[in-house]
Order: sequence, then structure tokens, then C-alpha cells
Amino acid sequence: MSTTTQTDDFYPADSRQARTALGVIAASLIILAIAWAFQLVGGYTPCKLCLEQREGYYAAIPLLAVAALAVALKWPACVPRGLLAVAGILFAMSMVTGIYQAGAEWNFWAGPNDCGTGGSPTVSTGSLLDEIGQTTIIFCDEAALRVLGLSFAGWNVIAAAALMKVCIAAALWPPKRA
Repeated sequence: MSTTTQTDDFYPADSRQARTALGVIAASLIILAIAWAFQLVGGYTPCKLCLEQREGYYAAIPLLAVAALAVALKWPACVPRGLLAVAGILFAMSMVTGIYQAGAEWNFWAGPNDCGTGGSPTVSTGSLLDEIGQTTIIFCDEAALRVLGLSFAGWNVIAAAALMKVCIAAALWPPKRA
């Protein structure tokens, strides 16, 4: 009587999922670095929706790292596949926020009423009125810059859609044939 334990998954994950997760992490970091460069070097202050679009990237990166680790540690396939799917959903949420903002920028619909940011004023009474006069308010329904006809939100729609597609596809790839 043999007492071998077999832990074969019906739909196993393999190194393709790990490589994909690491590739999407790299792409996400590049996209975030570009956004931060436009903000810090280019002087483009992000609006509320711009910041919300980044949240999907921030949340997906650690999930994708765990997905790659799960493949390396041979965890059950549902873990890396599930994490890839969740990351895809996070990118979809970023994409939808980008669509909403880009549509507001093109006046297809109204943007949010509470969307306007500026620098944080200091609380000294002597300079408060001066700072209020110098504060630039950034609205979600005005494109700060268009490159090849697309605003930052429009480019995020393309980037997030691509990353979403890659994550969902990797989560659903059939197992390699032996």
C-alpha cells in the first residue's frame, strides 16, 4: 500500500504567471515613475482623480509580488491566478477612473463637484491671504497637458487597459502541456 501524497493542481500555475507578474510590476513602476516625474519635475499638480488612478497601481504591485512568490514557492495555483485576477480588477478600476476623467475633460459629462486641489497653505494669518491668491486650483475636467491628443487620464486608460488585459490573461492561461 503506497502512501504517496499528490498535490497536483487541476489547473496549475507555472513560471509564465511569475514572469508576467514581475513584468507587470516593472511596467507599473515605470508608469508611476513617469507620473511622479511629471508632478515633481514638470510641475504638473495632480487632481483628485489623477491621484485615485494611481491607487490601483499602488495596490497591484504588492499583490503581483506575492503572486510571483506563490509560483516560486509552489503554492496552490488558485493563489497566483487569483492574485493576478485581482490585480487585473485593480487596473480596470484605474482605467474606469481614467475614462471618467478623460470624458469630463472632453465635456462628455460633468466631472466631480469636489475636484480641485492646490498647494497646502500654511496657517500663518499674515501670509494666508497671499497664499490664497497664489494658489493654483487644479480641476479634474481640465487637461493639464495633451500629448498626441490624449491627456494624462487618456494615457492612463491605455496603460491600465493593457495591464488589466495581461493580468487577466495570465490568470486564465491554460496549463502547459507536458
